[in-house]
Amino acid sequence: MKKLPIGIQTFKDIIDGNYYYVDKTPFIDKLMQGSKYYFLSRPRRFGKSLFLDTIESAFKCEKELFNGLFLYDNWDWNSPHPVIKISFGSGVSKSVVDLKRIFSYSLDQIEEYYSIDEVYTDLRDRFSNLIKKLSVKYNSQVIVLIDEYDKPILDSITNKELATELRDELKNYYSVIKDCDRFIKLCFITGVSKFSKATCTRLGFSGLNNLNDITIDSNYEDICGYTQSELDCVFKDRICDFDSTMVKSWYNGYSFTGNVDTPTVYNPFDILLLFDKKEFRNYWFETGTPRLLIDLIEKNDYFIPNIENIELSSNLIGDFDVDKINLETLLFQTGYLTIDKVNKLGNNILYALKYPNIEVKMSLTEYILDSLVQKNIPKTKNNIALYRAMQNGELDKLESVFHSFFASIPNDWYRKNSMGNYEGYYASIFYCYFTALGLDVVAEDVTNVGRIDLTVKIEDKIYIMEFKVVEIVTDGNPAIDQIKSRKYYEKYIGSCSDIYILGVEFSKTDRNITRYQWEKV
Repeated sequence: MKKLPIGIQTFKDIIDGNYYYVDKTPFIDKLMQGSKYYFLSRPRRFGKSLFLDTIESAFKCEKELFNGLFLYDNWDWNSPHPVIKISFGSGVSKSVVDLKRIFSYSLDQIEEYYSIDEVYTDLRDRFSNLIKKLSVKYNSQVIVLIDEYDKPILDSITNKELATELRDELKNYYSVIKDCDRFIKLCFITGVSKFSKATCTRLGFSGLNNLNDITIDSNYEDICGYTQSELDCVFKDRICDFDSTMVKSWYNGYSFTGNVDTPTVYNPFDILLLFDKKEFRNYWFETGTPRLLIDLIEKNDYFIPNIENIELSSNLIGDFDVDKINLETLLFQTGYLTIDKVNKLGNNILYALKYPNIEVKMSLTEYILDSLVQKNIPKTKNNIALYRAMQNGELDKLESVFHSFFASIPNDWYRKNSMGNYEGYYASIFYCYFTALGLDVVAEDVTNVGRIDLTVKIEDKIYIMEFKVVEIVTDGNPAIDQIKSRKYYEKYIGSCSDIYILGVEFSKTDRNITRYQWEKV
């Protein structure tokens, strides 16, 4: 049994160390059949760095490493090319000085490796000189690989002034690529955030008119990540120990095109740790903190259940910039949402997004829930009580759980936030709680007479919920009356054993449940 390459991003180490390797070398050959300049956006921990390192080994003609792989018999091993690989993945750029230090160190390493004298002190001039000198010295065009081009910006994205300074400094470096076109054979750039036209201009890529963005391209759907067939073939001695349906629902589901004819992919980091730890956990989610997402949610009073009903135009899905950060775009580019399907509206293309899998859906909603209430309320006891109440149809117990929950939110939080003044906040709390438990939750559930605020499915039971925020408590219960008058429940008659309808009113003043009524249909 081979070893698991957890955290290893060096192709040579994986091959020499007898680690599992999923053969992505056909994509290197495909790149060379196409254009000259490429850009690829993928979420973190998806194998971008390993792919770039594999490209480097191929162009350095390290043939012995490719024995048994596609490229071994499909590559010119007699024509090596000098490679400039620069990664901004290590360290955090807290200032332009830090960024210069990181870039300078990368140039130092390459100049030393190829015995190129450092002639210039200006980093832009050094970069340009390095490309030209390597091409002349080896009588060959240069391969330029830039990994995590956007990390310095993303590290400081909440500090707009610093992020802008870092962006402008990076532009100074990246603009060299256009000027050195005749010395370059291939340029491949990776990152998390996807280019918009404005970003291209501001980062100095505007001159690369033939830049091929393969982020949303069916030909490169699985350039990173593992497909089901790759998992079954390469890891067949590991996957046999697990329920394949459960593995798929937890970690598969990423689609970067929405094309039903191309396979969805697994996040490699999740799969490797699952095989190592032998338990289902949120491995990928734990490697990053989506604090910026929470800031945007709070700033825009975002209705959390709408996360499952997002559609983005082709412009918005790649519209990332320091000056304009769109929450929905960020959710997709950072890997918390993926493309479900592609719709056409006239001449416009719309991308419908969804959670890729159970890990992301449960983990993100739980993280949002903790952030919405700004208090680490002990949830284990509440979670057990809530799940059992839903499982047994004991909705009176459900009321006590949520009443205690809302009562525990500090009053100071409401004073600092406006979110508690609209029903979307309370619906978001319910949504996050149920979703974090792993229940089947449908927000804004469409019927032929309107939309249900929240539908929750557990085993053979359906719960239909409506929420209202009131200033003054009046007679009756408008929330449950709406369900009954519009007969929302008719959608599910015959599809389950039990249907429950639940109307909940919240007081703006008391900031808690003031009326709670349920019936079994």
